[in-house]
Amino acid sequence: MEFVVEYWHWLILGIALSLLEIFLPSFVFLMFGVGAGVVALLLYFMPTLALSTQVLIWALAICGNAVVWFKLVKPKLVDRTMAGLSLEMISNKTGIVLEAPTEANKNGRLRFTVPVLGNDEWEFICESAVSPGDRVTVVEISGNTLVVAKR
Repeated sequence: MEFVVEYWHWLILGIALSLLEIFLPSFVFLMFGVGAGVVALLLYFMPTLALSTQVLIWALAICGNAVVWFKLVKPKLVDRTMAGLSLEMISNKTGIVLEAPTEANKNGRLRFTVPVLGNDEWEFICESAVSPGDRVTVVEISGNTLVVAKR
């Protein structure tokens, strides 16, 4: 008696691997499960595919899923907000005023010589009067705005 792999075998494998993803926090098993689903779909329409061809299609589908994940999906999930900035990371950094705060705009802009937390230009507020070209030091963070003092 010869065992023949049917489309529903691949479908059950795909569902099982996808459900395993619930318990393991990585997208690896989901990629394997979706790959098995692709093979199940192809095998449903082409039931004479050899097992070696099925495994090859599964491997290619997994590689395709990985490419889609790392090139298209994962870069869009990066948090670009500055929420939760660490005061220790930016405290006592010195920058140069590019634009001084005005009556219309309470925030000025400053530039660091080396990017700090991914940005070299930041908005700031300052209690004392500053003008472009002045050096200021970060003393606090208020949201995404730096609170600085003149040096």
